[in-house]
Amino acid sequence: MKHRFQPCQGGGQRDGRPIMKLRGAALAAALLATSLSACNDRSAAPVERAALVHTELVQPRDGQAAVTLTGEVQARFSADLSFRVSGRVIERFVDVGAHVNAGDVLARLDPAEQQADFDAATASVAAAEAQLRVAQATFDRQSYLLSSGFTTRTAYDQAQEQLRTAQSALESVKSQLGTAREALGDTELYARAGGVITARNLEVGQVVQATQSVFTLAQDGERDAVFDVPESVFFGDVEHGHVSLALVSGSDVTAVGYVREISPAVDPKSSTVRVKVAIQNPPPAMTLGSAIAGTAGTKPATEITVPWTALMATGSKPAVWIVDPKTGTASLKPVTVGAYEAEAVVIKEGLQAGDRVVIDGGKLLSSGQPVTFDGDRS
Repeated sequence: MKHRFQPCQGGGQRDGRPIMKLRGAALAAALLATSLSACNDRSAAPVERAALVHTELVQPRDGQAAVTLTGEVQARFSADLSFRVSGRVIERFVDVGAHVNAGDVLARLDPAEQQADFDAATASVAAAEAQLRVAQATFDRQSYLLSSGFTTRTAYDQAQEQLRTAQSALESVKSQLGTAREALGDTELYARAGGVITARNLEVGQVVQATQSVFTLAQDGERDAVFDVPESVFFGDVEHGHVSLALVSGSDVTAVGYVREISPAVDPKSSTVRVKVAIQNPPPAMTLGSAIAGTAGTKPATEITVPWTALMATGSKPAVWIVDPKTGTASLKPVTVGAYEAEAVVIKEGLQAGDRVVIDGGKLLSSGQPVTFDGDRS
């Protein structure tokens, strides 16, 4: 008996297409969907790669900076000298740099005008004295006559009044004579104290006015080293106020000084503050006008320093990258800079001992980015 093979119902063909082709298409679609799903998962959760940076643990240190500036040796007391009367200069006895003693004559004016006034005042005194003698004799005679009964009370009172007027007139002209004598003496300019002439503003033949400065006298005695200190470098915080001094022309000539005076105003042109340092026992070589170098150490302070490469910015403020030891991520922390040194930056506020600061490789970091640093395993 012969049997015929009959395909199963719903088997070999479906809608005129082979069953094997349908199965292959379904498998390809499933694989494509799986591949697309895997791509979508990777784009949704990217893995951020850790950045390799160089770090250091910051530790406070005891710091003390030194500041050296150049100044000038000046006298503690200096005065501008001038004539008290006007006139023409006929003699000058000193020049700049001359040392004078108290009472020395520095210059002389033509005394013709003052001599004439003095002579006139002397004549007025002589006339007033003569009038006083006449008034005194008249008063004495009237007093005698009144006591004898040979004159009137009115005549006596008139003689007494004339005597008092003559006495007042004599006192007045004597005062004028004193003024004229003083003016005559003021035609000579004297040194009021010993010192060195540091400036001269007159010549023989020149007409000078009263109170016009003609000489500057730097008095002997105490000496100051005067510095024009930039506003950013201020001697007000020097240790114990002491300053080491040395001549610029000879560093072996030294002395010690202390800050004596600080100007309360800032020079608007140079933005500097005038500081005067009193020189203790100045050596003879530290003459007036000598260039002098002053070195002052700031008060010791605990400070944190980081390399220049660690300094970044957040907005307009300085900042540094620090690494969180728990999460291993970087974050930008604002800091306050206390000073800028040659190889480091002094941080005044913002960091604490033990903070791990990124000193290299921080330019491409972003906040919250994982980092690895020296000594860690990648």
